[in-house]
Amino acid sequence: MKRLYKYFIALLAFAGILESYSAFAQPAPKGDLSVAINYYVNNNTVPSLLVRVKTKVDGRFQPVAGITLKLFLDKDSAGTSIGSVTTNRKGEGRIYIPVTVKKQWATSVKHTFLATFKGDKKYEEAKADLTVSRAKILLNTTDKTITATVLEMKDTTWVPVKGVELKIAVKRLTGDLPVNETPAFTTDSTGNVSADFKRDSIPGGKSGSIVLIAKIEDNDQYGNISVEKTVSWGAKFIPVNTFNKRTLFATRDKAPIWLQLIAYSILIAVWGILIFLVFNLFKIKKIGSRLE
Repeated sequence: MKRLYKYFIALLAFAGILESYSAFAQPAPKGDLSVAINYYVNNNTVPSLLVRVKTKVDGRFQPVAGITLKLFLDKDSAGTSIGSVTTNRKGEGRIYIPVTVKKQWATSVKHTFLATFKGDKKYEEAKADLTVSRAKILLNTTDKTITATVLEMKDTTWVPVKGVELKIAVKRLTGDLPVNETPAFTTDSTGNVSADFKRDSIPGGKSGSIVLIAKIEDNDQYGNISVEKTVSWGAKFIPVNTFNKRTLFATRDKAPIWLQLIAYSILIAVWGILIFLVFNLFKIKKIGSRLE
């Protein structure tokens, strides 16, 4: 009876070891990816796609780098392939629509972009799609009045679009600056919006050149469209050569007089105090020797 009891205990222990081993050998669950496609057209030329990939980590979305996605126009086939793109450290990848799909592009006024990820050891497969209508912006200027027109392709002609929100701004390095107090405009029944330019003091180049930009951002139907135009409405910037003049940024021999006076005064004061202290030490030593 004791022997049967020992066999039973050994069998239970062996079963426990097998169960723990199978649990340890089971692969970790794969993560899920969120894929988003953004459509861009600048100056009514070649469109591009920006793909963003992210995953949820501890309840928050984080960008995922190194994910390769295949992109297609309207359908997943060899003849409609746009190409493949791999995300960077920001989880983004950009690709321009090639001429190989020009024939497919001309067949419709509305297109659907497809992005597919086949999956790997870490993430499950993922897909995304985006449908946009072909549109463009025309930008005209007259007497510091800016007029932007939004047109959409219908059948074989461009027709104006009403109710589209767009921004009209001056393009700067750190961000676009609105041309006046109104941050955004909405097109009327003729597809037009007008804005008065009120940034006369904005610095431009030697001729006062600045770049105006009209853009549609994250529109559900048209995506992101922008158009630019250079005008001479800015304040002229005339560079001044101070190479041989006394400035704070010049060489030592070209430093301002007041700065040199301060520096030399401090130097003289410090050395004067040190000399005075040394002189007093000798004087104290001489008095001490007399007292002896």
